[in-house]
Amino acid sequence: MKLVTFICNGQSNIGALIDDAIVAASGELPNDMMEFLAAGESAKTELQRQIDSSAPRIPMTAVTLLAPVPRPGKFLGIGLNYADHISETGREKPEYPTFFTKQSTCVIANGEAIHVPNISEKVDYEGELAFVIGKRCKNVPVDKAHEVIAGYTICNDVTVRDWQQRTPTWTLGKSFDTHGPMGPWLVTADEIADPHNLGLKTWVDDELRQSANTGEMIFNCYEMVAYLSQAMTLEPGDVISTGTPAGVGVKMKPRGYLMPGQTVRIEIESIGTLTNPVIAEPE
Repeated sequence: MKLVTFICNGQSNIGALIDDAIVAASGELPNDMMEFLAAGESAKTELQRQIDSSAPRIPMTAVTLLAPVPRPGKFLGIGLNYADHISETGREKPEYPTFFTKQSTCVIANGEAIHVPNISEKVDYEGELAFVIGKRCKNVPVDKAHEVIAGYTICNDVTVRDWQQRTPTWTLGKSFDTHGPMGPWLVTADEIADPHNLGLKTWVDDELRQSANTGEMIFNCYEMVAYLSQAMTLEPGDVISTGTPAGVGVKMKPRGYLMPGQTVRIEIESIGTLTNPVIAEPE
């Protein structure tokens, strides 16, 4: 199932994408993605029942898609999680996962514009697989971690490189407004046979910048859940972005930073494509 958050006739709702139309959640189902995920398997079953009962379809042309989780309670990323990316940065392989926080106000949807801020031109892309937590959980063992993942989506961990280096936490450089493109939908975990065997590609305009497989991650999705949940309670709607492979703009010669007028396109096998234009920050 491809779960979406969308606006139709001025109202926000969630639903499932079926071909090129949406079946909106109705009846007693929540109209918010975090509440829908928190409602558990029964909510998903009811939405499937509505799909099977030939509930009305809303054409995609009549809606505006938002990020699948527009304001996650937690939005975490992991650094240095692909060996080829570590190699291009000249750093050592980390002994433990290196997590950082992206502030949820950075989240934008597929098709929305990434802003190059007035205070920096060093804006970089990072194509990444992200997963969304579906159950409130703590101290999850690795072999049970798949049970708390609701599904998978695409994230562009846009980074302002000079601001990133101003603090060891990286948070400011990772959290500028519009620097968390996510979507276009959330593919439920049962639709992904193996999240650690998905092709990932990133283009800037027509230039292929990144090409990798999620199997190349050093710490996989389940290990991330186990590690994080030792420290904090994970909740429905929390988003964890799983790191980027080699090919980021900061390591190109000359630098391949994003410029207004360009478009970033990230494709992940079995999920879809996340596309965002780049513009100068509006006054």
